[in-house]
Amino acid sequence: MTAAFALWRRRAERLFEWISVALMVVLAVEVLLGIVFRAAGRPLVWYDEVASVLLAWLTYYASALAALKRSHIGFPGLVQSLGRGGKLAALAFRETAVIGFFLLLAWEGVRVLTLLGGETLVTVDVPIRLTQSVIPIGAALFVIAEVLNLPEQVQRASAPPLPPTAPPDAGEAAKELIH
Repeated sequence: MTAAFALWRRRAERLFEWISVALMVVLAVEVLLGIVFRAAGRPLVWYDEVASVLLAWLTYYASALAALKRSHIGFPGLVQSLGRGGKLAALAFRETAVIGFFLLLAWEGVRVLTLLGGETLVTVDVPIRLTQSVIPIGAALFVIAEVLNLPEQVQRASAPPLPPTAPPDAGEAAKELIH
């Protein structure tokens, strides 16, 4: 991976972190305000609707961050047990499926935005197009995260397998404990 590419990857990671943290802080403040106002007997009518939108945004943006950090659920042991060709084939299949899915999600998300027209949230005058824009944007960010990780993933899959390590001899380990 080139230094310039690594720099862009680090910048994207920082941006995704800032977005995720900002959304988490805004959601926390909104929830705390909802609790305070409800306890004061003056519940906020928009609280639930806005909280659900913020949670959806946090989910989409933080999932792009998780993808960039390679923190999603996977089966690395299964892939690592394959030979070099198998690793590359598994990587190609995985990336094609993941990137293909998120490109389709982004495409359909944009299509849905065009169908929403001028609708707004029920409790606040916020366009639903804005709240639902997280779907194509989050999907596009996920694709960007996958592409930014691709060179490193190809390099790992192309590397020769590490030789297996022998388990420690139980007799030797017991002798070390006695001394």
